[in-house]
Amino acid sequence: MSSPERVELERQIVEEVRRFAEREVRPVAHDLEASDTYPTALVERMKEMGLFGAIVPEEYGGVGLSIQTYAAIIEEIARAWMSVSGIINSHLIMCYDILHGGTEEQRRTWLPRMAAGDRRGGIALSEPGAGSDLQAIRTTATRDGDWYVLNGTKLWVTNGLSGNTFAVLTKTDPAAEPRHRGISLFIVEKDQGPGFTVSRQIHKLGYRGIDTCEVVFDGYRVPAANLIGGREGVGFRQIMSGLEVGRINVAARGVGLAQAALDDAVRYAQQRETFGRPIWQHQAIQMKLAEMATRVEASRLLTRSAAERKDRGERCDMEAGMAKLFATETAEFCALESMRIHGGFGYTKEFDVERYYRDAPLLIIGEGTNEIQRTIIAKQLVDRNRTRR
Repeated sequence: MSSPERVELERQIVEEVRRFAEREVRPVAHDLEASDTYPTALVERMKEMGLFGAIVPEEYGGVGLSIQTYAAIIEEIARAWMSVSGIINSHLIMCYDILHGGTEEQRRTWLPRMAAGDRRGGIALSEPGAGSDLQAIRTTATRDGDWYVLNGTKLWVTNGLSGNTFAVLTKTDPAAEPRHRGISLFIVEKDQGPGFTVSRQIHKLGYRGIDTCEVVFDGYRVPAANLIGGREGVGFRQIMSGLEVGRINVAARGVGLAQAALDDAVRYAQQRETFGRPIWQHQAIQMKLAEMATRVEASRLLTRSAAERKDRGERCDMEAGMAKLFATETAEFCALESMRIHGGFGYTKEFDVERYYRDAPLLIIGEGTNEIQRTIIAKQLVDRNRTRR
């Protein structure tokens, strides 16, 4: 397919997702979020639309979308309900790692089933003592013939209950120095024997309706064939590349949430009157709307820039970090400003703005805290602009 045809196809896909978000996600988001209910029907619709294979190449059963288009899709979904976009983020990070780090046999074995949504993926990285510092993980994978035996605890596993296939980061050589050389990444299926336990579901301030779990491995046996790439010690590099996609996703979620907060604020500012005129005519409200809109557009452009770089196959940890940092801080800013524009109504559960306010902090913390993003950005600035003494 020629480039113009591909561009038009991807534009149509984004439009289809926008309609899905507005007609099917938004009407049910308030009630499902309030009851913390998993959106099973929406997930089935996303399977039908091929979103579980969004960035998986067509030769492996996916849609083969660019990262730019994927980011645009996530923005549209998050604009309606941020939680739903998280369901496919972890799944597609896992797909990305298999695609770019796995063997050809692993790609052909796993990607078609994951693209179809039959295998629902997630990533098991963080632990009670290892969050942003993934090199500090303690979960081990010990070789035993044609198997590896996993032992350890993972936290914040999205799709822990509803998913069935996970990318699990482990230590295959706990004594290795530097630490990253002892880290490996495995494809781990749930319910393939004893020793895989979803020990609890973690209840959260926001980001509700999606399961976030603690998972315990106690002597869980995984086939050696499920070691991504077929060799030990490269898991840290594999997952960090996948997390660039994840951070672009989180940035896009931030843009979507911030846009939703802005949309609601603009609408309310035209309906609400004080002192005989709509509140948007008051300069104080105009300043808020202008600042929100400018930050949203800047966030969108930063996210697009990082996605373009990823599509070109270039390293984009700094660009993805910048997008994630700015877009998620913008989401928090816009959620609060929208609440202030709504006044007392914004503090009630009758309006969606209170949900935006609860959802935004997750974006600032998740996929590497924004403090970590600042560190990554600074280090990359120096690495890319070294001067000789």
